[in-house]
Amino acid sequence: MAISSKSAIATGDGNFIIDTVMVSEPKADEVLVQMKAAGLCHTDHDSLSWGKPIVMGHEGAGIVSAIGKDVLHVAVGDAVILNWATPCRTCFQCNLGNEHICENNSPVVAGGNGYTDGHAHVEGTRYNGKPIERSFNIGTLSEYTLVKAAAVVKNSFKDISFAAASIISCGVMTGYGSVVNIAKVKEGSSVVVLGTGGVGLSVVQGAKICKADKIIAIDINEKRLAMAKQFGATHTILAATADKGLLQAALEVKKLTEGRGADYAFECTAVPELGAAPLAMVRNAGTAVQVSGIEQEIPFDMNLFEWDKVYINPLYGGCRPEKDFPKILEHYESGALQLEEMISKTYSLEELPQAFKDRLSGKNAKGVILF
Repeated sequence: MAISSKSAIATGDGNFIIDTVMVSEPKADEVLVQMKAAGLCHTDHDSLSWGKPIVMGHEGAGIVSAIGKDVLHVAVGDAVILNWATPCRTCFQCNLGNEHICENNSPVVAGGNGYTDGHAHVEGTRYNGKPIERSFNIGTLSEYTLVKAAAVVKNSFKDISFAAASIISCGVMTGYGSVVNIAKVKEGSSVVVLGTGGVGLSVVQGAKICKADKIIAIDINEKRLAMAKQFGATHTILAATADKGLLQAALEVKKLTEGRGADYAFECTAVPELGAAPLAMVRNAGTAVQVSGIEQEIPFDMNLFEWDKVYINPLYGGCRPEKDFPKILEHYESGALQLEEMISKTYSLEELPQAFKDRLSGKNAKGVILF
């Protein structure tokens, strides 16, 4: 029997509405989740321009409401964290350990445009009598969501709020994973973080967990830089908006790193013009990581690659949800990773317009919708 679910629905024309969808009972390999919290990031606002109706949202945590007959790893009543990069665990990339770029299920890799279905599409959601897709196959800005079993990870840590758990599933994982899984930051190294929103603060925390010696945060927002220091940045640089490519900020970085540049630099701004900026921050044979998912064409000065520099464009911090989510929760439990403190404000679903406004203005590190 289908249940009604109040949801944020992108209308396909740049706008969204709050309305009710109908959600079916789970099939054999599906899980019905009652959402308790959904984090917000820039991708959720981008989804307004995807040109088709969708149930919005791709970060979230909740409680299992029903399971299909083949589901074994979670039970009704379990707290779970949702994972938007649903692995099939049988394809070429999954067998290499690259579950985040699954060739069968990834809504990004399968179609290459960030919002196609892959094979993890679940057909059990209807709006006005017609099927409607869910953002990244999970659509967390909804009272209930129906997903593939591989899209949920059991959360056994009872002392974490749903709000804090919800932000793990994209922003925190992307930042933390880019440091730990992708760049594999070494103890005693120097790290630059460009942009100190939710993802950037997660990079800062990941670098701290890796015991980096210098963590240099760069932003145009003084309040965010103050937050970065609270989360582990050892140095901050207030950038000027007129500093093209952050080349002047790069000179400041070199002063802090014996004139040669940092060992690692992470771009977390989502500003296309800054896609090459981390290369200006790192030393010869240093590593630049483009974390924020810039996909536009941008000009590159190839001199920035001199010499032996490595530039990486990872997806989702190389997420392996069954391994990485519990590890993040362990860091949270030990006090090494702050999550509650990253949440600037919580909102009801009806307050989503204000939540987007606060996010776009740079007011929030992370905003979270509570159900």
